[in-house]
Parts: sequence; C-alpha cells; structure tokens
Amino acid sequence: MPELPEVETVRRGLQPAMEGARLARLELRRADLRFPLPHGLSEALEGRTITSVGRRAKYLTMHFDGGAVLISHLGMSGSYRIEDGQDALTPGAFHHERSKLSTHDHIVFHLVDRDGTTRRVTYNDPRRFGFVDLDRAETLAENQYLRGLGLEPTGNALDGDRLAVMLAGKAAPLKAALLDQRLIAGLGNIYVCEALWRARLSPRRKARTLVTRAGRPTPRCHSLADAVRDVIADAIAAGGSSLRDYVHTDGSLGYFQHSFAVYGREGEPCRHDGCTAPIRRIVQSGRSTFYCPACQR
Repeated sequence: MPELPEVETVRRGLQPAMEGARLARLELRRADLRFPLPHGLSEALEGRTITSVGRRAKYLTMHFDGGAVLISHLGMSGSYRIEDGQDALTPGAFHHERSKLSTHDHIVFHLVDRDGTTRRVTYNDPRRFGFVDLDRAETLAENQYLRGLGLEPTGNALDGDRLAVMLAGKAAPLKAALLDQRLIAGLGNIYVCEALWRARLSPRRKARTLVTRAGRPTPRCHSLADAVRDVIADAIAAGGSSLRDYVHTDGSLGYFQHSFAVYGREGEPCRHDGCTAPIRRIVQSGRSTFYCPACQR
C-alpha cells in the first residue's frame, strides 16, 4: 500500500492540474470501489470549482467551492492519470507499476480551466481496494476515516517533546508505537525501519525507554523525532519509495529506493560508518522489520 511520501507525490502532481479548474462532469463508470460510491456524488460536485488538493495521512482531499470535500484513498493499486491533449501523466511513484488499462478506469473528472482549457483526470484501480468518500469542510475533522488520526510527520510539529508525550508509559516495541496511526498519521513500515536505523534505535526497544520518569524526552527521543521528519522529507523530495524507475510530471525520477539503509537489505552490510554487521530481518506484528543488531540499540 502506498505510504505517505507516495501519496504526497500524487497530491503535488494533481495540484497544478486540478486546482482552480471547474468540474464540468464527473463520470462514474461503476457504482462501487472497495465500498459503494457516496450517494449523490456527481450532483454534489459537478459545476463546482476545485479550490485545493490536500492530504491527511494517506488520504487525498479535494476541496470544492461551496464546502464539499472529496476524500480519496488509493488502496493497493489506485492511481490518477492526467490527460491533457495528447499527454497522459500518472503522478506518483509506487512499489508496483500502475495500470493504464482503460478497463480499470472507474472515475473520470472532466475539468475546464478558467481559460477554457479542458483535461481529464482519471482514477484507475485494478484491484479496487481504493475508495472515495464525500464530506464537508466544516465536518472533515470528524470524518469516519480521518478522525482519530495523529500528528503529521512533516514540518516541525513533530519534535522530541511531542514524541515523548506519545511514548510515555508505553511498553510496546518502539516500532509498533511508531506505526500506531493514532500517534503519528501516515507513518508506514518502510519509513519506520529507515528512521529507527538513522536514530540507531532497536525496533524491539520498549517505547517508554525514550522518556524519563519525569515525562521528559531523552536525547534518543529527540534524535528519533529528527530522524522521522528527515526520512519522510527525503522520500518526498525523491518522489517516494518506488522500487521501479518512475518518471514524474517534471521529467525527474524517484530514486529514494536506492537510498534505503535497511529496508529490503537483509544480509547486506550496515551502512553506518564503521559498522559492517549484516542487516537482519525479523517479523513484528506480521510485518517485516529490517535493522542492524550491532548499532541499533
């Protein structure tokens, strides 16, 4: 499933194509994806202008004038394709190559710019694990998919002090705590492994050990907060963690996968200076964890 940097890359690709455009027609080619499409979806959005394309955790949010908000989750195989004249672009970089077969095109946004230019933005999803929901700007925070989500791991909001509050008293392994979406929203398996390696922290360590008895962050807690923010920022800048070469809308390639320090590198030497211990793979809560047992403590 795409992680936060992949979804943010999609958002940035869709933004110039959709913001400011009027939705002339919303073409629904089936009645459901993972769940049934919201009742009255076309009627609520057609004729409205898209004021912004946002993101919350791994959800895309398309805001329309009048207050309607379309929420979109890509699931396992969902993607958006921008068609402008003869060009067709698929923003985002993914683990698996995205489909371009029209048989998997399920929702088509027929857009008109202020200058009359027309384009189509098509949602394609072979497995149909993605879904959409309809809400209002004033109730968005209480949406069934968005309420309860924790802090975004981007920007400066996530620091050692905030992380200490999240981890205090928790006996769960550090990796499990970081994957709790109620604490940090959108942080997934790949980037937790990478952040823990950068901070030299074992994924098995109890989360509460990063907090003093007085509830203050330890130096390791500050280091981990910095590592989480940095690894997410680096992945977004590189276009996500696709394990395939992917050409973005500006022609650049997403190559963050070549910078993985631990993820998928079982048996290979650790990349920390002075450490050549082999990377180990273990399973935690049904997910693969990659780490260096020599320098992650």
